[in-house]
Amino acid sequence: MARKILLIDDDRMQFRLTQANVARFHGERCELEWAATYEEGLVRLLEGGHAACLLDYQLGERDGLQLIRAAVALGCRTPIVFLTAETAERVDVAAMEAGALDYLVKSEITPRALERSLRYAMKLGDTLEALRRLATRDQLTGLLNRREFDRILTEEEERARRFGHPLALVMIDVDHFKLVNDSYGHPAGDAVLREVARRVATVPRTVDRVARFGGEEFALVLMQTDRAAALDVARRVCALVECEPVPGGDGMALNVTVSAGVAAWPEDGKLGADLVAAADKALYTAKARGRNRAVGFNEL
Repeated sequence: MARKILLIDDDRMQFRLTQANVARFHGERCELEWAATYEEGLVRLLEGGHAACLLDYQLGERDGLQLIRAAVALGCRTPIVFLTAETAERVDVAAMEAGALDYLVKSEITPRALERSLRYAMKLGDTLEALRRLATRDQLTGLLNRREFDRILTEEEERARRFGHPLALVMIDVDHFKLVNDSYGHPAGDAVLREVARRVATVPRTVDRVARFGGEEFALVLMQTDRAAALDVARRVCALVECEPVPGGDGMALNVTVSAGVAAWPEDGKLGADLVAAADKALYTAKARGRNRAVGFNEL
């Protein structure tokens, strides 16, 4: 299957030339797609689905440097190779500082040079993505880690304040988890955490964030969600974990439940740390009331 490459360039002739060069690649097959304007290019780039992007410096009234900065600021991680008719070092450096992974001078482009540059950019992009995952993901469960959770919660709390949107936090803890480790060993405990994490992650929407907060505790950051909706999510998590035994490895199937605490912004806290404290209090109230349930901070 051919890998899709996006060319953002306002010159149709450059598209034809690049298309001819791509057709002469000796390695992996690539399919070139074209966006002729800054606006279209930014939209296509943010849609994803491209293995790499070739971006021209000159794009009408705006330039490729502005587009790179805008795309990166909006979370784009597609590897970008910058194309320029200028050989000035300032342009090359500016492109790399903006987020491009490589650059080519148009007058020096050959099929071999273009293929090598794209291969390099895609490989480097894969490496950077792997490093990002190591920095932001929990190794055992694959969920976001505590540091990334803290960053996201702060960011979303600021966004909620700026736009006046609701925001909710759900803290979830596996009931009697120490008993699992003590009775069946840590490998079984790890297997339980992985499966509980998988079930928890299936309940929220794709726009929400799911993290391993620490130990046997998980956290859900629910965007534009009020307390009632967050409590519904928390109860569905509890029901999903309880609905069937959790594989514990070596053929074991263990009956596992979780408890959850819910806090809402701004009613239960104006800062992210306040929300965590409120959700934690609600969580331990759920434990005290018999476990396997969700409790809101307003119910204490």
